[in-house]
Amino acid sequence: MTIIFKPSPNFNERVGGQTPGYIILHYTGMETAEMALERLCSMDSHVSAHFTIDENGTIYQHVESDKRAWHAGASYWRGNKDMNSASIGIELVNPGHEYGYRPFPDIQISSLIILMKEVMTDYAIHPQDVLAHSDIAPVRKEDPGELFPWARLAQEGCAVWPEPGEHDFDEVKNWSLDDYVAAVRRFGYDPDCGYEFVLRAFERHFAPELVLGTSLDEKLSRARLACLLRTCHVMG
Repeated sequence: MTIIFKPSPNFNERVGGQTPGYIILHYTGMETAEMALERLCSMDSHVSAHFTIDENGTIYQHVESDKRAWHAGASYWRGNKDMNSASIGIELVNPGHEYGYRPFPDIQISSLIILMKEVMTDYAIHPQDVLAHSDIAPVRKEDPGELFPWARLAQEGCAVWPEPGEHDFDEVKNWSLDDYVAAVRRFGYDPDCGYEFVLRAFERHFAPELVLGTSLDEKLSRARLACLLRTCHVMG
């Protein structure tokens, strides 16, 4: 794996000397790769990531993995409010929802998988701890969005993708909206965010067909959540 080092000045030490236990995936959300790379490496921007992957598969590193890059912003996951200290941030070049959101090229995702496998091995990061930026900041963020191929990453051991069974559908058949929201928050989403934001973030990650409008079957989304709660280690 070839990585081009393109340093950013925007980093500091991880608070409390934490070892990264999460990977957070982003899209750059800018019109071009060049603009995104310039911003991530500009002292004036006050943002960075550990890595950026271009649409042609080129991998850039901006911050050493043991340092705290500034990619998560105000965030929350399972009680942790400093996700910058707890994670590795990876940006994927994509114009995002503002500038013409589009599918992520296969070569870009292939490079991502190679990089993730190395990072996950280095830091013993579990597939369930690979998250979207929108998972940890559901009010502010949509990335990497409903076109991101989470199921493909799961096939490579780089994420989780729930395949609910009959038991999971039975579990959720009598769920109210309040039950659904409580389960999403139990999985890890911010309890202080409005329910519509956390539900949309969950569905953007685990039920993209609802966001894309290709399905209206909310039972599948709820069954996937039940499957996640059953198969993933969730505190509380």
